[in-house]
Amino acid sequence: MALFKKRTAGKPGEWYYCLEHKKVEEGPECPAKNRFGPYASPEEAAHAMETARERNLEWDTDPRWHERSGEGEGEGDTP
Repeated sequence: MALFKKRTAGKPGEWYYCLEHKKVEEGPECPAKNRFGPYASPEEAAHAMETARERNLEWDTDPRWHERSGEGEGEGDTP
């Protein structure tokens, strides 16, 4: 039996979106691998999946993140 309970990092007033339970939580309640956050409010946390989708779309369509084929530029070169 463990003498000390391992706590997840976080504190009251920080809001998270749990990917496993699909719910907003304060604190957090679940391990970091299962959550997005922290967010400043429960409303922001409730929109975590939408925010992630928007950011992924921005990244996927950003030409700076796509390699140029056949131009012979090395890694780390600026466009």
